[in-house]
Amino acid sequence: MIVIADFARDFSGLIAQKHPANKARMDDMATRLAFLNNTLLCICLIATLILGFGMRGALAAGPVETSIFAVQGVEVDVTDTDAASAKNKALIEVQMKAFLLLAQRLGDSSLAEKLGAFDEKQVLPYLKSLSIEEESISPGRYKGKLTVRFLPAKIRALYSNFGVRVAGEQGPSFLVLTIWKENGKQTLWEDNPWRQAWINLRAEQSLIPVIVPLGDLDDSGALSVTDVLSDDAVKIEKIRRHYDVQAVLIAYAEPAEGGGVHARMNGNSPLGKLIFDKIYTADSSTLQASADLAASRFHGVMVDKFKSGAQKSADQQSAAKLEADKNRKKSLAVSIPFAGPSEWNGLRARILSTPGVLGLDVSSLAGDGAVVNLGYAGTLEAMQSSLQASGLQLNRIAGVWVVEPF
Repeated sequence: MIVIADFARDFSGLIAQKHPANKARMDDMATRLAFLNNTLLCICLIATLILGFGMRGALAAGPVETSIFAVQGVEVDVTDTDAASAKNKALIEVQMKAFLLLAQRLGDSSLAEKLGAFDEKQVLPYLKSLSIEEESISPGRYKGKLTVRFLPAKIRALYSNFGVRVAGEQGPSFLVLTIWKENGKQTLWEDNPWRQAWINLRAEQSLIPVIVPLGDLDDSGALSVTDVLSDDAVKIEKIRRHYDVQAVLIAYAEPAEGGGVHARMNGNSPLGKLIFDKIYTADSSTLQASADLAASRFHGVMVDKFKSGAQKSADQQSAAKLEADKNRKKSLAVSIPFAGPSEWNGLRARILSTPGVLGLDVSSLAGDGAVVNLGYAGTLEAMQSSLQASGLQLNRIAGVWVVEPF
C-alpha cells in the first residue's frame, strides 16, 4: 500500500495547467515521479515473486484499519490526455467521492446532499491522507482503489454545523466467522452468499467495526469449520489476536424458501448478548440480496445497541455532573438586618440550622445589620425554600439579597 502524504506532489499536474510557465518543470517532475513509481512497482513485483504466494497472504492479513474517519475501497477510473493528468483528476475525484460517502455513513443522505455542494477546494482542508490500495496506469487512463482518511476534529466541527453529532468513540471491533449451510454441507472459508454479504457490508470503519477474515492459507490452516462448530476456544482466540479485534462473532445462515436466507447468531459480546434468528427475504428474492439484507440488519442492530448504551452512559455522566454541581458549595453575599445583638444571634442560629446551609461568613457587622457570605449546596431556589421552612425569606431587594424573618 502506498501512502500519499505530500499532496503538492500529486497535484503538480493541476498546478502546471494553471501556470503554463511552469509546465516544463512540472512535466520533468512528473517524469521523475513516474520513473520512481515504476521502479518501486518493479521492485515490489520482484519481491512478491521471490517471497512467494504464501508470504504475500501473510503480509496482507492482520490488523485492519477501523477508523470511522477513513473510507476504504473508493474506486476511480479516469481518462485524460495523459496518465499524469488522469491520475491528478482521479485524486480529486476520489477525495470528493469519499467525502460524500463519509457524510452518508456518519450522518445520512440529507447531510451528504448538503455537502455535495462543496467543491474540491472546500473539501481539501478536511483531508488527512490517501493510501493507494490498487492502481493501474495506462496511456491517458488511471484506474485505482484508494483509502481516504479525514481529520476527525475538523469533520466533527463541520457536521455539528449541520446538526449532526459524531460519536466520541467507536464501539468494540468484531471479527465475523460466517458459517454457510447448503445441501447438508457447512462451510467457513469457501465463497458463498453469506460470506460475500459481510464483505459487501464494508463495515470495517463503521461505529461497530466488523472485519471479515481474508480466508487465505494462513486462516484456513489455523481454523477449520469443524473448529468453529466445536467452539474450539484456543483456535478462535488465536485468530482474534491475529486480526487484533476485541471479539469474534459466529454468524450462521442457510437458504430459505423463496430466495430468502435464514440467519442466526447467539452469543455474548462486549455489546451484551446478541440473539438473531430470522428469515430475511429481499425484494428481488435473490439469495445474495437476501444475505446482504440479513448482514445489514444484523450490523444495524449492533450499531443501535451500541448507540443506546453510549447514550445511557452519557445520560448517567450528565446526571452525575448535575448531582455534583448540586452538592458543590456555592456562596451568596447576603444582607441581614436586625434590631440588636440578641436578634442577630437568633437569626444567625436559625440560618445555620437550615438544611442546605454550609456556612455563614461575616463580612461586616454593625448595630443594625450584617453583610455575610452565605454558603449553601444545591440551587438558589432550593435554598430559598429551605429558608422559608425555617421562617425566613431570601429576596433580592434593590439589587441586594436580603434574609429576614416573615
